[in-house]
Amino acid sequence: MRRRLVLAFGLLLILFLGLAGYVLDRAYTRSVDAAAEERLQLQVYALMGVAEPEGGKFFLPDLEEARFMQINSGLYGFIFDRNGHELWRSPSALTLKLDAAPLLGSKMRPGQTNYGNASAGEQGGLSWASYRTYWEALGQYFYFVVMESTEPRAAEINEFRSTLYLWFGALTVLLSIAQYVFLRWALRPLQQLAQDVSAIESGAQDQLQQHYPSELVPVTENLNLLIKSERERQDHFRSMLGDLAHSLKTPLAVLSTALQEARHQQQFTPEHQRDMAEQLQRMDQIVSYQLKRAVKGNKAVLARPVPVAPVLDKIIGALQKVYHDKATRVLLELAEGVQFYGDESDLMELCGNVLDNAFKYGKSLVQVKAGQNGKALLLEFNDDGNGIAESDRHYVLQRGARADTVKSGQGIGLAVVTEIVSAYGGELQIDCSEWGGASIRIRLG
Repeated sequence: MRRRLVLAFGLLLILFLGLAGYVLDRAYTRSVDAAAEERLQLQVYALMGVAEPEGGKFFLPDLEEARFMQINSGLYGFIFDRNGHELWRSPSALTLKLDAAPLLGSKMRPGQTNYGNASAGEQGGLSWASYRTYWEALGQYFYFVVMESTEPRAAEINEFRSTLYLWFGALTVLLSIAQYVFLRWALRPLQQLAQDVSAIESGAQDQLQQHYPSELVPVTENLNLLIKSERERQDHFRSMLGDLAHSLKTPLAVLSTALQEARHQQQFTPEHQRDMAEQLQRMDQIVSYQLKRAVKGNKAVLARPVPVAPVLDKIIGALQKVYHDKATRVLLELAEGVQFYGDESDLMELCGNVLDNAFKYGKSLVQVKAGQNGKALLLEFNDDGNGIAESDRHYVLQRGARADTVKSGQGIGLAVVTEIVSAYGGELQIDCSEWGGASIRIRLG
């Protein structure tokens, strides 16, 4: 993750600084060009201010700019008539070979200035400004042209670019180092989390014990709950296997004894058959009992919400087929969008056992209510049967206990319900319904 972030921010930094450098370079170049054009315009006005016509030509006696008087100084002045004939050039341009045509625009208006660039052999690149004016005393149009070497301007731009690239390069390196250090510091909790998870895998510690930033607290808490839940589940299954092995020890010993006696007598007597049948039945009961214990619900820390209505519809539909002769009427009162946060099979087991009792012991009416309090699921099951005596309400929650011995059953339904409710940290309450039957209220979560 750190490598990806460093790469992503590095590319973004290079792109941003590169774009910023390009924008600054263009802005500075344009400002230098604009300053050069302004200087040329001022030099044109300076030539026009001292120009005096004389015999069809012009005489400029007092030039303030000394570079006009020095040969190949880099600043050159010219005056042309409307046909492009040269009337005057500054002493600095005595050796300058120049094509005047590009400098003169036939469509230029009086008072208009054109700018451009040209090449003049040994003098190199030149920038120029051409100004067209109407000389009223002579009644003619003239062009005043000033040219300046681009070398000083190019040197100034190159120096700026060198400085810009140097500082931007140093800034890039500095920001890259700062970015790496910052990301390393910011991602240190994740690295510590990975180390703690490795320590848990190796058995060096039981849970995540470090103090993490608030953004990671929900993750670490859920991981701790998940680890705790998984270890409790492993302990639960280990206990179940130990109880199963211990419970099967006696029946297996009896079976072994019966087999040894039968082998010794070389026949299976009715007594042997009876003993083996009893022990096999006992083993079947033990296995069934332990499997039922293994169905104990695990509170799903990261479970998806399970809609309650479809589960109830499925169970009620099945029970109505089983008890079709009773024509039991079912009243459903479900809050909109009510959900169970846990394993769907636990909800099926819980509702199935309670509703089976309601259908079995109720006369003709079963009522189911379901509501929500945060993530807690509130269930209420009522019937119009004979109900459960107050003295028996604690007894019927025990495994194998039955208040009614007339109807068939193993007496483990409500015990399984109790184990599931306990596993989800809920509560179960038995009361009397408004019709005189049993009322079972359950809170899960």
